[in-house]
Amino acid sequence: MQDRSTFHDATTPLPEVAGYRVLRRIADGGMSTVYLARQESLSRDVAIKVMRPEALGDEVSRRRFENEARTIGRLDHPHIVGIHQIGRTSDDRPFFVMPHMTRGHLGQRDLAGDEARIREILHALLSALAYAHARGVIHRDVKAENVLFDEADRPLLADFGIALRRGYGSRVTSAGLALGSTAYMAPEQARGEEVDHRADLYAMGVLTWEMLTGRLPFEAQDALSMAVMHAQDPIPRLPPHLRHWQKFIDRSMAKYPLKRYHDATDMLQALERIPHGPQRSFSPRDAAVAGVARMRELPRGAWIVLALVLAAGLGVGLRHGDDTARSFFRAQQPPPSPGDEAPGGTVIGNPDDALLRAAPESEASTLVDNARRQLEQRRLVSPAGDNAYDSLVAAARIAPDHLELPQLSAQLVRTLAADAVRAARSGDDAAARTGFERIASLVQATGLADDGLRRDLQRDTAAALATRIETAAARFDRDAARRAAALADAAGLDATTRQRLRRQADAVPAVGAVLSGDPARMTVVRSGDGAYAMTRRHISRSDYARFAEATGRAATLCRERASVLRVIARRDWTDPGFEQGNGDPVVCVSWEDAQAYAQWLGARNGHRYRLPTAVEASGSAATAGPRAVAEWLLDCEGGCARRRVRGNSWRNEDGGARDGGRGYDDVGFRLVREP
Repeated sequence: MQDRSTFHDATTPLPEVAGYRVLRRIADGGMSTVYLARQESLSRDVAIKVMRPEALGDEVSRRRFENEARTIGRLDHPHIVGIHQIGRTSDDRPFFVMPHMTRGHLGQRDLAGDEARIREILHALLSALAYAHARGVIHRDVKAENVLFDEADRPLLADFGIALRRGYGSRVTSAGLALGSTAYMAPEQARGEEVDHRADLYAMGVLTWEMLTGRLPFEAQDALSMAVMHAQDPIPRLPPHLRHWQKFIDRSMAKYPLKRYHDATDMLQALERIPHGPQRSFSPRDAAVAGVARMRELPRGAWIVLALVLAAGLGVGLRHGDDTARSFFRAQQPPPSPGDEAPGGTVIGNPDDALLRAAPESEASTLVDNARRQLEQRRLVSPAGDNAYDSLVAAARIAPDHLELPQLSAQLVRTLAADAVRAARSGDDAAARTGFERIASLVQATGLADDGLRRDLQRDTAAALATRIETAAARFDRDAARRAAALADAAGLDATTRQRLRRQADAVPAVGAVLSGDPARMTVVRSGDGAYAMTRRHISRSDYARFAEATGRAATLCRERASVLRVIARRDWTDPGFEQGNGDPVVCVSWEDAQAYAQWLGARNGHRYRLPTAVEASGSAATAGPRAVAEWLLDCEGGCARRRVRGNSWRNEDGGARDGGRGYDDVGFRLVREP
């Protein structure tokens, strides 16, 4: 892969950061500089990202820097670069401290031909994106330079500077759209359209192509030409030896988001289904060269024996002519006749055969060889009698000190662990439990002692279960969250982690629970196999007043139906023409006012809100007050020029469609909180 990173020489003094000794500049960017520093209290090297002085007056750059710090600060994943500390330098410039990634970035590596490593990197990055997406974070700048490697050579996703976070203002968002690298940018992102998590999946497709081939799928002289190629040119074809990846590339890099993978987890599962490339076949010449190499390793005594055998064979050939000589190397000797017996009944054999015959192999070595073959064929636990698990357990029973047993056992544990974690992540609890039980039995049977392997398994399992609980919480599915937490026991996670997962699962609201922090008694409502949250009461005057005061939104004129004086006595939500208390439903607000309130509320607390559909509203009736009001719906008619209204109001008018730009003194609204 090409290294497209840049570096600018330092011309300014090093910043002063309390608690750290800044050593040197290691990277430059448009708005910030990254320095290598020594944390004095822990005697460890770290990277400190400091905003450049000239960027302090640029609101876009400042917001981008703050956005990156906030975003990374709320993400805790083994394959996402984290933050140790945030603060300000001695000259009042913002900074944050990160781990120092000592192994460089992905753009500096040539992985062409190493499909196993490519799969590992893709698995790590997709799991990181699945975690981020589940928390409403879209990276939007996935590229080789933003994949860093730590001391253990693990890939970590970095640079969330233009990440899009659900619930934050649009100024950072719109400015950030032009900052993504066009070589990896999805067509809709290059056009400046609204993007979702599938833009990151497109970039992952480009990154996959680059790792496989060592170059980008589209190459151009400028950013505009590159963007046009991504939007219009057909997806290029991989070389013949990489064709088993083409289907994965085609879907990842689909021009339209709907044709890409549904999410990072879906893409991760597709990665697991990609067949491994064809194995190299050995020609007769390869076999001959290998044979000669093995013969050179024979000890001197074996050469003497072999020379005697060949001499004996040559003598036989000379006595019996050319035809017999040729048959010496390809024809077996006929079985001895009954008369060819030595005195005493002993059968006369060829003594040279004993020298050529291999020494018998031990049963444990045979089982270990079988296990090696079965691992290569992915016969891990089946079929019965021909799988690596049974072979290694049997070998350990016979020869627990066999030299190859620890390595092969660890290899099988890693593979079984990956399968078990994958099952846990996808919700296949039965397969996950079986996998964890097999791992525990194998470790006990083989005496495998590998703390690093155990830590990796527990870390990956905990991350998978936490993601499942987060997903279940977004759907208000407490039962699914508790099933995920219960799997921690089978996985053998430590007590602290088990308790943390159980607390997270128990905190998921159950059906009928009222959500804290939301207005108008936001209540979890069951819908088929799922659930959603909806306000049981209409949004009140006091709720709406906070919105109007915070946004300065002008009051919409209210149409007082059936009143001949409505032109003379102008009404709005503050004075609908009758007395209301702060807790009464706000009326005289238009459909557009209700939508604006939902967006404001979402930006304030990080959730997504909208008006209910007719089906949702009828499935969860509003709590009736002294003066019944109808409610605005998400549904519309006539090309959405008019908006639907549901419910009998105090004017005894039932539903229908009304002008969405006007308020009515008998129409209020409720909200649905989306997962």
